[in-house]
Amino acid sequence: MSAKIVETTEGITLLAGGPATRRDLSLALARAPVLVAADGGANRALALGLMPEAAIGDFDSIRAGAREALGPGRLLHIGEQESTDFDKALGAVSAPFIIGLGALGGRVDHALAVLHTLVHRAAHHVVLLGGPDVVFAAAPGRWLDLALGAGDRLSLFPLAAVMGESEGLEWPIKGLAFDPARKIGTSNRVTKGPVRLRFEGEGMIVILPRRRLDAVLRALRP
Repeated sequence: MSAKIVETTEGITLLAGGPATRRDLSLALARAPVLVAADGGANRALALGLMPEAAIGDFDSIRAGAREALGPGRLLHIGEQESTDFDKALGAVSAPFIIGLGALGGRVDHALAVLHTLVHRAAHHVVLLGGPDVVFAAAPGRWLDLALGAGDRLSLFPLAAVMGESEGLEWPIKGLAFDPARKIGTSNRVTKGPVRLRFEGEGMIVILPRRRLDAVLRALRP
């Protein structure tokens, strides 16, 4: 999709239809003040008294009252069923970075589909916030510098076969052949910061404590 319904030089908070707390929404909007809803995320936004700049999706979850409140100028219907509403929304916006809410903690198949989208759209600099975690896909080929502290949890979950290297981790990853069916990297620990990561191919999901959201945004933002 080439046409963008929302283009901004600020960050976008993308609200999906899964669980999202008012606290998380406030946290995200303080950093990414442009609110966009992926389909049913519009219901939650309006229930919290917030008006999204746009609602994007196939609209199988958005309520009639939400459609009426938004009006035609804020609705972008994309009827194809080959992609998720989260993916549709990412393809219809342009921003330096995006904080995704309501994409974790709900249905497992939805969460897995969103992780797939993170890898597919790593260039969008998407960070998911939910529960105790902040989650993002590492873009391949460049060093990622993260201002983390000793003892921080750092988990790596590959969605494809990928290798990489690291600095600052208790268990270095150089030489490890990550593979979703064979080798993952749950619960590594930071020995000292900053942590440096680099991966030779796409497909690596990085999971950190939610308190490191700002460190992730600083590392990802272009």
